[in-house]
Amino acid sequence: MKRTGLIAVKAIACLVILLSVTLPHLSGTWTGKLTTADSMTYPLTYNFTIHGDSVAGTVKSTLGEFPIEEGKMDTGGLHFKVTMNGLDIPHNGIVYADSIGMNIILNGSRVHCRLSRSAN
Repeated sequence: MKRTGLIAVKAIACLVILLSVTLPHLSGTWTGKLTTADSMTYPLTYNFTIHGDSVAGTVKSTLGEFPIEEGKMDTGGLHFKVTMNGLDIPHNGIVYADSIGMNIILNGSRVHCRLSRSAN
């Protein structure tokens, strides 16, 4: 039983170290293009601010700039919502070494875009 507890403590410590290395890396500006089912393309700019496991910032599109709400990061990736004109839009992102794969629920449909770190 002691060995199982020790393994669990080591696993948690590794996770904390991994998150502390990964989280600051995400702060900054990320850009991508969202293509809808009707082939309309919208440029997106995400400005992420990471504090611990909390995700904040803004999303800018052709419709304006909107705050990131209820943002968090865990082993499954980034999770937050953006409210545009009274409509809650859930976002779930998977972090890769050089990009973020972002799944967005828009009007009941899931759309995907790839974000890259902005050169700014």
